Amino acid sequence: MDLTEPDIPALKRILNDWALGLQAGGGWNALFWNNHDQPRAINRFGDPDRYHYESATMLATAIHLLRGTPYIYMGEEIGMTDPDYTRIEDYVDVEARNAYAELVAAGHSEADAFAVVHAKARDNARTPMQWDATAGAGFTTGTPWLRPTNAETINVAAEEAGGRILPYYRRLVELRKTEPVIAEGDYAPWELDSPDVFAYIRSLPASPDAAAATSDDAGPARLLVLTSFRGHPTTVAVPSEFLVGEVLIGNYPARPLGPVMTLSPYEALAIIIRNPKSL
Repeated sequence: MDLTEPDIPALKRILNDWALGLQAGGGWNALFWNNHDQPRAINRFGDPDRYHYESATMLATAIHLLRGTPYIYMGEEIGMTDPDYTRIEDYVDVEARNAYAELVAAGHSEADAFAVVHAKARDNARTPMQWDATAGAGFTTGTPWLRPTNAETINVAAEEAGGRILPYYRRLVELRKTEPVIAEGDYAPWELDSPDVFAYIRSLPASPDAAAATSDDAGPARLLVLTSFRGHPTTVAVPSEFLVGEVLIGNYPARPLGPVMTLSPYEALAIIIRNPKSL
């Protein structure tokens, strides 16, 4: 076990290969970042200390607008992070404790061994759901098997009262139900060689009964999705057809569209064009 920075180009290739391969074979993907056997994606691919909201919503946008069925792991919708543990005794999982012992036995310092375990432990995603700011995070009045460390600031009650991550997730869910191009459209990569931005285009041609449609939502559409996986400004080209499009969702304030967009740290932006001439 060691610590390395995430390889964003490799991640993009994997997501793209899955999307194209399943589409070509008539398959349908299960889209998720988190599960109980992995540390939380916001810590791995984002920056929850400086860009908590932006990291959480960018990651959500990247998979919720893809072709497939997105899944939300408990706490992901409020931006829960890996716990801020400081000692190996905080972890329960035998895998984490064994890895720590093996690293120390191999000559690593206790601090270095713990840093590796702290970044990779499965228990990071197993802390109780943080419902409110009480001692047991609203999950229990007793002692949980793993203690939460930031429930006083990250919890459902706070998000319901005025947070931004949970409403953003709700908007993504709503869009999948109201925009056929998200639920049914084809996938194609965009700017696949960019080392910073995961981008793709969803396309939905007109249906055979389009003549009977009574709303714009029922017609053909194309959707450009841009998501920056970097904590610094990045640039990405925008196809000319989308320059007259509508911003469907984004995690930064709206601004004019241009042929080259400078994305802010961990920015997500989705642009839709309805009834495009190219379909």
